[in-house]
Amino acid sequence: MRLSKVAAFALIVGATGSMSASPALAASDCPKLVELADWGENSTGDISVTSGQSCQFPITMRGTVTSSDILKKPAHGKLKKLNITTYEYKAKARYKGSDSFAIKATGQGPTASGTSVITVQATIK
Repeated sequence: MRLSKVAAFALIVGATGSMSASPALAASDCPKLVELADWGENSTGDISVTSGQSCQFPITMRGTVTSSDILKKPAHGKLKKLNITTYEYKAKARYKGSDSFAIKATGQGPTASGTSVITVQATIK
């Protein structure tokens, strides 16, 4: 499925299930799979990126995001906070393998409020 620029590669917290993005995406998009959770619950996600390349994804929470920060930096790339809901991951050049990072987000949704940690496993090709 093709998502809007704001919703592309969203790490969505607020329901249970999983979501995958189409491999036919623009160069700045990262294919991903995200396990969804409610505010106050942790969730996980998997992204794929080419060595030396970067991708952006907003964190789209149901309700209002009041804060977000990098909780754990990646070991084989760089993670940059662009704004309260959008992050950019850049894989280290010539590195192929796996990496991980975590983002902590706080907010309030229609059924819950609290802080969630989103742990992302990156596959670097």
